[in-house]
Amino acid sequence: MISDKMKPLVGNNSAIRQMFEEGKRLAAVYGAENVYDFSLGNPNVPAPKEVGDAIRAVLEEEESTFVHGYMNNAGYEDVRDAVADSLNRRFGTSFGRGNILMTVGAASGMNVILKTILNPGDEVIVFAPYFLEYGNYVGNYDGVLSVIPPNTEDFMPDLEELAKHINPRTRAVIINSPNNPTGVVYPEETIRKLADILLEGQSAVGHPIVLISDEPYRELAYDGAEVPYVTRYYPNTVVCYSYSKSLSLPGERIGYLVIPDELEQSGEVFAAASIANRVLGSVNAPSLMQRVIRRCVDVQANVGAYERNRDLLYPALIKYGFSCIRPQGAFYLFVKSPVQDESAFVNVCREHRILVVPGSSFACPGYVRISYCVSYEQIQRSLPEFEKVARIYGLLGKESGRQD
Repeated sequence: MISDKMKPLVGNNSAIRQMFEEGKRLAAVYGAENVYDFSLGNPNVPAPKEVGDAIRAVLEEEESTFVHGYMNNAGYEDVRDAVADSLNRRFGTSFGRGNILMTVGAASGMNVILKTILNPGDEVIVFAPYFLEYGNYVGNYDGVLSVIPPNTEDFMPDLEELAKHINPRTRAVIINSPNNPTGVVYPEETIRKLADILLEGQSAVGHPIVLISDEPYRELAYDGAEVPYVTRYYPNTVVCYSYSKSLSLPGERIGYLVIPDELEQSGEVFAAASIANRVLGSVNAPSLMQRVIRRCVDVQANVGAYERNRDLLYPALIKYGFSCIRPQGAFYLFVKSPVQDESAFVNVCREHRILVVPGSSFACPGYVRISYCVSYEQIQRSLPEFEKVARIYGLLGKESGRQD
């Protein structure tokens, strides 16, 4: 009954979601406080107070038929103005409402831009490890994912391989910084080099190559790390953004696309993307949340809560002998498995009620992802169990596992 295109997706349901469901099962057996679920990037940090205040203010102060009605497929004009103005203040850009398209989160935004630019057989380059749904998004439009193997030394994009991968079928490149699953932040030098390679590459192939910058973790950067605004370095850039992580609103599905004037044929691309928003079934981003974002566009993320979690969990795992780079952003640790088959390591962790996601889910076997957007108390309770797992593998006392 189901389509041939859906069958492999059903058969390979997300390991992240499977772990999330396993966490609920274990919680029913052992009690939620005795299960340490690090599987899902679902922020434990509450949404800022300003969000709740904005929801109430919108419902009390704005006309109901306006708040809950249709608008331009690209979104309310004043909301797009507010987003553009905020970006211009923070990053020295010069966007207007004609560069901002409100979307149903970053995932929908990614689908909108891919539907807009891809023809069947076009290739989209990604750097492993990467959020595995990228492959599904590209496949939705009969594109082909071209995967650059992971650079496990520091998890920066392998730019030499990027130059080799570009060919006449290359239509886009996806980057994600701060990165899921590694937590690395791409520095300005890396972005400049990447832009130079793409400029040379699109000149060689004779058509534009779109750089899609997936940025749901932009605000979550630590230790003074700067996250370059990519449109300033490469003209054919489109930015996908979501408020899911910065404002702890993953279930509200609100975000936007930035389609800058510098993008080749930007007006046509924006018009096509607006139509893609409609024909994909979203029609428009949720109206109430758009009105809320207009009032909360400059509200700050609670970076300190995630940094506090990192500064508890990371040094503890290093002390126990695990190997991991120190993340500068997002809220993930990408830990090297002490055995080659990381699924075996995942199972041992599960026996200790620790739920982590295998690196194979991000096209990087031999590692596991630990999502530390949980409560500080959960991390504290989990540490004795992590230590027990470390003892099983004889890791204790091997602080040489540090990778920073």
